[in-house]
Amino acid sequence: MTHFMDVLKGRRSIRKYDPEVKISREEMEEILTEASLAPSSLNLQPWRFLVIESPEAKAKLAPLAKFNQSQVQTSSAVIAVFADLQSHTYAEEIFTKSVEFGIMPEEVKERQIQSISKIYSTLPEQINKELTLVDSGLVSMQLMLAAKAHGYDTNPIGGFEKDQIAEAFDMDKDRYVPIMLISIGKADEEGYQSYRLPVDTIAQWK
Repeated sequence: MTHFMDVLKGRRSIRKYDPEVKISREEMEEILTEASLAPSSLNLQPWRFLVIESPEAKAKLAPLAKFNQSQVQTSSAVIAVFADLQSHTYAEEIFTKSVEFGIMPEEVKERQIQSISKIYSTLPEQINKELTLVDSGLVSMQLMLAAKAHGYDTNPIGGFEKDQIAEAFDMDKDRYVPIMLISIGKADEEGYQSYRLPVDTIAQWK
């Protein structure tokens, strides 16, 4: 694995990839597993990944990402990141497995399940959506860093037909909210360095 600071400083937004480089299913699963170590509210892990890699799937995506054709065509895959608005339905599985693996006592699990059930019984839809959007943003950044650690490059894409992509890939549009597309592959260009505002501009101490 690459040193973390090299990963952090070496990440670039890449728009053109080597079309001959294909990431294996096994390595893609490793990258997604590492990305999923990101934190989430109540550990409900609301992110869902749609890995668009086949020629047929890319052809379906292309008209939905009109301004990002190079990324769609040349990348190994484009990962559509969605937020699951019903992620709380996985609470039982998540906390039961935590007990089985010895990382959580049974009594804590029971408290957590009861608390989550109570919260989500009255949680406003907009608040639920906001929570899942934040969590899915966290996992997206971690995915890009994990990809770089594996020697691949990425580009986050926000400009696509968000109102159409779920249905285009047979997903429930009322449940799954599209967050972003992330192209991934081996860079066929260097990518641009970019200026970052200094800390004294973006931070305050009180």
